[in-house]
Amino acid sequence: MNKLVLTLAIGAAALTGGPAWSADQADQIIRGQYQAVLGDCAGCHTRAEGKPLAGGLPLETPFGALVPPNITPDRETGIGSWSEADFRSMMKSGIGHNGVRLYPAMPYPAYTRMNDRDISDLWAYLTTVQPVSNKVEANQLPFPLNIRLAMLGWNALNFTEASFQPDPSKSAEWNRGAYIVQGAGHCGTCHSPKSFLGADKDSEFLQGASLQGWFAPDITNNAQSGLGKWSEEDLVKYLKTGVNAHSIASGPMAEAIENSTSKMTDPDLKAVAVYLKSLGSDVDSAQPAKPDATRMTAGEAIYRDNCSACHGGDGAGSGALFPSLAGNSIVAQGSAETRRPPCLPWPGA
Repeated sequence: MNKLVLTLAIGAAALTGGPAWSADQADQIIRGQYQAVLGDCAGCHTRAEGKPLAGGLPLETPFGALVPPNITPDRETGIGSWSEADFRSMMKSGIGHNGVRLYPAMPYPAYTRMNDRDISDLWAYLTTVQPVSNKVEANQLPFPLNIRLAMLGWNALNFTEASFQPDPSKSAEWNRGAYIVQGAGHCGTCHSPKSFLGADKDSEFLQGASLQGWFAPDITNNAQSGLGKWSEEDLVKYLKTGVNAHSIASGPMAEAIENSTSKMTDPDLKAVAVYLKSLGSDVDSAQPAKPDATRMTAGEAIYRDNCSACHGGDGAGSGALFPSLAGNSIVAQGSAETRRPPCLPWPGA
């Protein structure tokens, strides 16, 4: 639901005897809808062909399956019996209604950085979503991981509740980008490597991680494996459309662009680009190890048969439709999980 549609819906509700929101309340709901966009709530909590925010597909974690729950305001199966204080506690500390401890597949380690106004706005929006009766068994982890009390120890080792702290030495635009990436956007949840306990490795923030059979790539300014060869404009275009001269989005990133970044404002996209381009050096002297001659020969044959027709014999590509593979940061990643181009099917597809 975009801002115009939401505004019309609020007006229609008032005219037809629905909730009578004041102008301030209407503004808060619209701001909250945008927070849901930044947080990509639909990406996890809405399954294909399902009702909005009524529960999503299982997330396959290294520890077992977790299913994003129903977050519509249905009182029996959603969050309709929650208070705003319950919601804020869940977002800031990972402890929800009735003291239930959440698993970090719900990215409260990132959401904790959101400010109180944005969390309150998001809550206001969620209370206006159409309630859907859909009971979801969120915790499908095996014993003993299904014991939520274990998260008390996990939090003690891996989590500190803290709000975002602006860097006074940086511009307002940089700080806005940092706030989105570190907070509502929770980019590190996918793009940061994880410890054996499933916590983000802060020392390798946004340097790439495996995710449900895909590799969420390095999105620092590393010249070899990250965004060092991208301009800010390249990054904005990619987040807006999923396509630029360097890459075409696929898999979970394509879904994130469809549900979230394509709906973000241009100033926010620019702020995200400014922040990401500031992370790490744009000069990297490290060179990938060259495979032996036998593997190089086999790779050349595979490339010639499967890739060269679109990407060219030299890997230079052809515009945005067939991006360059030569020197492409995705190809230079340490993992091969997302190197398969969209034109080729995944095994078993």
